[in-house]
Amino acid sequence: MQQTTTSQEKTKTVLERFLHALIFEVLAIGLSAPLAALLSGHSMTDMGVVTVVIAIMALIWNMVYNAMFDRFLAASGKSKTLIMRIWHSIGFELGLLVMAIPFVMWWLNIGLWEALVLDIGLILFYLPYAYIYNLVYDTLRSRYWGRRVQQC
Repeated sequence: MQQTTTSQEKTKTVLERFLHALIFEVLAIGLSAPLAALLSGHSMTDMGVVTVVIAIMALIWNMVYNAMFDRFLAASGKSKTLIMRIWHSIGFELGLLVMAIPFVMWWLNIGLWEALVLDIGLILFYLPYAYIYNLVYDTLRSRYWGRRVQQC
């Protein structure tokens, strides 16, 4: 579970990985809920609930989906090529959409089309957000707390 990105960086601990994920989700919900409320016309409370529930769904689905995908790769003898990774990402997002849309329809009392548009909007938010968040995190980590201390 621990990984070193370069020989100059410290290994990420379980605590650091947990904090990385927690900060990611808290900031994402804090940014996406008001934006979704503004763009959709739904209340901030409703969009807060929607974003928190979808984040929890994504966490659980991530664990289940990755376990199933890894078993598929092992059983089929396939490896994680670029194409396989693209299919992995598409499958993950489609599975999350299938789970999230019924909840969004029920919670917001909206139809399928509006729920689909809302979910696609959240995906379009999360794609650049995840890239920017991880870029900023990795940059800050490498500058301030992620370097190995030189031993004399």
